[in-house]
Amino acid sequence: MHSLSSVIAGATVRWHDFPGNGIPVVFIHGLGCASSYEYPRIVTEPALRERRTILIDLPGSGYSDKPHDFDFSTTQQAAVVMEVIDSLGLSQLDLYGHSMGGSIAIEVAERLGQHLHTLAVSEPNFQSGGGFYSRLVVAEPESEFVARSYERILANDKTPWRGCLQNVAPWAMWRGAKSLVEGVSPSWMARFLALGCERALIFGERSLPDDDAAAVVNAGIPLHIVPEAGHSMSWENPSALAAVLGQIFAQKGS
Repeated sequence: MHSLSSVIAGATVRWHDFPGNGIPVVFIHGLGCASSYEYPRIVTEPALRERRTILIDLPGSGYSDKPHDFDFSTTQQAAVVMEVIDSLGLSQLDLYGHSMGGSIAIEVAERLGQHLHTLAVSEPNFQSGGGFYSRLVVAEPESEFVARSYERILANDKTPWRGCLQNVAPWAMWRGAKSLVEGVSPSWMARFLALGCERALIFGERSLPDDDAAAVVNAGIPLHIVPEAGHSMSWENPSALAAVLGQIFAQKGS
């Protein structure tokens, strides 16, 4: 596993860098998750196993450090991802982000400009207000969530999510959720639509219909559907998600 002392986070950020050919693909995980947990299964599928893939654990999650004085907002996390990308000297890359990671990826894409070949996001937060879990997390003060509610959510979860959730700092989760509820201006949707790179949106079949997905399609951006899956598509149907990503990140120009 690789690491970098992040000036932005004041902590060490860590990632997997699987060797391969063509344009590297950088992965950014969602709230309460970790790329090191969620994506090795995806990137070893036939559709992606020949590509170089970089799986970043954001500060507060997975193998990365969990500083107490970082705000864990999407904007600050995007700045940390840029530190990693800059340290790797990537002149061109593809980028994938899921859920909160999709929102972060949109902000990273703005910073990358012409260095970004293709951006794919799956069920990102496009608007302020948050999703079910982020609203649940910030329904009470950070101190209460850290002291009691995080452990209760962890104890009650019986899905594969629990495997990475138990390695997330509760204060990081609360502050990340707060950032999603508060949103950014312009919105992530406005920023996504304004990007000049190749873009694609991914949804799980069970998450449709969705107003944001319809808006993206109406803007002429392709929508890819992962069958027999909902929001947690990376473990609900990992092979199908890998196939979709392989299609989106086809080796154009590499």
